[in-house]
Amino acid sequence: MYILIVGGGNLGLNLAKALISEGHEILIVEKDKESCRNIANSIGPVFVNGDGCETATLNNAGAGRAELFIAVAGNDEDNLIACQIAKHRFNIKRTIARVRNPKNESVFKRLGIDNVVCSTKIILQSIEEKVPSSQISRLMKFKNDSMQIFSIRIPEDSPHKGLTLRETKLPEGYEAILLIREDGKTKRPDNDDIIRSGDQYLVLGPIQNEEKIRSTLVGNI
Repeated sequence: MYILIVGGGNLGLNLAKALISEGHEILIVEKDKESCRNIANSIGPVFVNGDGCETATLNNAGAGRAELFIAVAGNDEDNLIACQIAKHRFNIKRTIARVRNPKNESVFKRLGIDNVVCSTKIILQSIEEKVPSSQISRLMKFKNDSMQIFSIRIPEDSPHKGLTLRETKLPEGYEAILLIREDGKTKRPDNDDIIRSGDQYLVLGPIQNEEKIRSTLVGNI
């Protein structure tokens, strides 16, 4: 089985060793060069130096033929984004993610991802629930519950449809971290992206100003 692992820290390295010993083909995606050197010294050149949250990096790593995708980077945000790209862009059926904050477990499950709790044990379970379809959903809290990831789907009557992200001017403190197009293609948003109905954005920002981000992307409803 060809398995991609995003995150080449101690957990990713130990997991790779265990999977290689079982006869699997492994490739680790790691953006830190020192960690890559550690991987090379430990198990050889079974890594790609790059960002596992980038579609181009995963494509170069052969994500299109991977049967299992495991994200064990150091933070929940990166693991969520990497797994969503794996599922939506490369159609990898089985995804496993490391979750540091127990409060995020239900969110990962809702997005079709299994939970791995700081362990090299492999958990293989397919979860087929779709991304929430409501126009705005609260997904995940960070930083002592002061920050949150929102899932925002653009409605047909959004007053901002057809504008770019730059033109909409997201409220201060908010950042669009993932764009899922209606056709299933996934990318990191940039300021020149045109807002289209049916598209879904994952946005990181303060919990207390939810109405600001709602009015910016969805409209006053």
